[in-house]
Amino acid sequence: MKKLILLSIILVVSVSVSAQDIAGFVSRQMETYPQSRLLDIYKSCFQDYMGAEHLVTDRQQVKAYLDEELNTTTLEDLLPWLYEPCGAEGNYVRVSIRTVKEGIIGADLLLDAFIRSANTDKRPSVKSWCDRWHEILEVIDTMNLNYPNYAVDKLFIDSILSVGKYAISHSPEYREAYHPHYRIVERSIFDREILTLIKKWNARVQMNKESKLPGVLNPNAVKMTKFDPYRKKLDDMQLIDILGSHLKR
Repeated sequence: MKKLILLSIILVVSVSVSAQDIAGFVSRQMETYPQSRLLDIYKSCFQDYMGAEHLVTDRQQVKAYLDEELNTTTLEDLLPWLYEPCGAEGNYVRVSIRTVKEGIIGADLLLDAFIRSANTDKRPSVKSWCDRWHEILEVIDTMNLNYPNYAVDKLFIDSILSVGKYAISHSPEYREAYHPHYRIVERSIFDREILTLIKKWNARVQMNKESKLPGVLNPNAVKMTKFDPYRKKLDDMQLIDILGSHLKR
């Protein structure tokens, strides 16, 4: 009897913590991306649970798409972050293509990490994801977020899940406001191969800010007077006058 009570307490606590994690994620999402719809919450959550939207069978096609995206975007087009975890658990990470354009990692490294993450053998079933999504949705329903098109989005998501699909695009509002450009990478691959390079890059940036390297303003530098040839000529003439006056004595 005591074991049964203890097990019930553990289950209640685990559900409560999970609900808190979900609510925390949704709140952060809305604070960071206020133009989000339920579609965008759903997308981040299924990326956290399922990973990339599709298996990668044609590397060249995926590479061509990444190359085109890199060539047609500028740093001003991209959000300021380098990466962000997906969903409430962060099993997968969105890695911005800014990491490549800033020279932090190579395009081939991002491509390889994305492909290996997409082709994992651990991909859950759509049925298990469907069950998980409805657990998440129960928490969202209690938050009274007043998302635009909330009821329509719920019906749309249910319609794709009912036919065994799960992947969707960001909402038009999200794409217009934030111009997302990223690749999904499994967390252990990200931590091992990409995060270490980001940390090194951040350390170099910080070191350059504190150093006297060319191009970095040094507040202790001595200010030098700008050279003025006319002022130099005037000083020479004054010197000649002074010497001449001494010679006349």
